[in-house]
Amino acid sequence: MIITKTPFRVTLGGGGTDLPSFYQEHGGFVLAVCIDKYMYLNVNTPILDDIIRVQYSRTELVRHVDEVQHTLAREALRFFQIENGIEIVSIADIPAGTGLGSSSCYLVGLLNAMHTLTQTPLSTQLLAEEACCIELERLKKPIGKQDQYMAAFGGLTQLEILTDGVVKVTRLCLELELIEELESNMLLFYTGAARDAVGILEKQDSSSRAKSGKVVESLRGIKEIGIEIRDAILRGDLHRFGKLLDVHWQLKKRLSDGVSNPQIDAWYELAKNNGAIGGKISGAGGGGFLLLYCEENKARLREAMRQKGLRELNFRFEFEGSKVVFDMVTRDGRLAHNYRRERQTQARSVVFPWPQSGETRGQEAVSTSAGSNGR
Repeated sequence: MIITKTPFRVTLGGGGTDLPSFYQEHGGFVLAVCIDKYMYLNVNTPILDDIIRVQYSRTELVRHVDEVQHTLAREALRFFQIENGIEIVSIADIPAGTGLGSSSCYLVGLLNAMHTLTQTPLSTQLLAEEACCIELERLKKPIGKQDQYMAAFGGLTQLEILTDGVVKVTRLCLELELIEELESNMLLFYTGAARDAVGILEKQDSSSRAKSGKVVESLRGIKEIGIEIRDAILRGDLHRFGKLLDVHWQLKKRLSDGVSNPQIDAWYELAKNNGAIGGKISGAGGGGFLLLYCEENKARLREAMRQKGLRELNFRFEFEGSKVVFDMVTRDGRLAHNYRRERQTQARSVVFPWPQSGETRGQEAVSTSAGSNGR
């Protein structure tokens, strides 16, 4: 049994500039922080059967990886060329679809566990890139690189995304007193509404690719504000950070009609009337968590939000990324796993024979060879 623990994240600035449709032209910049709320992945190798069990909000029992309905679990298993004989159970502190990066937390945590199972250690950067490869390239999701990197690295972290897709990761080092003040003044309230981030991001992505002036201009402004937010935090000007959150939110609402709605706007105005300096919806928008920055009268703000039915999520910053917290594969489990891998390797060698002289191997064989190193 292997258990991984992967933190959720809150975006502070630059969200949306990590999509390829934007960073390939302009470069991206994101500042985010992980919090002490987690996705837990439990991976186990059965001894007496070859069934795949995947348990999340539902339970799947199938005989082959191609039958798995959970897209992230299926593609992660294909990535490691595991066809059967695996159990995957996920438990999270926070519901999916709430804007804190749950999908990438699941995938990064699962990849971390699979590398431990297959005894193929890798760097944090490569772990994040593998998750990006699966979500952006294999599954063709219209998302960015922020969530995978934050899940892997954790902390209060700056991500600079170059036009070629390379991500430069920088951790912000702050005095303890400043960290505690920032933690104390940031409040998260659950709106009670999960949303489809993919749908919202698809609209933003298509508009960006079409070079929509409104969307591209807003994203360039969001990138600049993200850099300003980083600078304000580094010099200890947290009041300025709160003000910039408000500007960030006004620009973010211009990205897509689905980012906000009249109810969210009403909650936000109520928050500002009761002490919040600024804030925004976390993630793609449309629901999930409302992030607010408040320096004074927090009790009044909390009461105003409570009366409207919004539940507060208490949190602290988390300075570690995804990690293995339990690793105990039994002798029989290890032998069963190794036997399956050997049997599958022999089967592939029959399905993909060596070509005749002058021929090249098929695309499937190339993919199989590329996957043998877990890459």
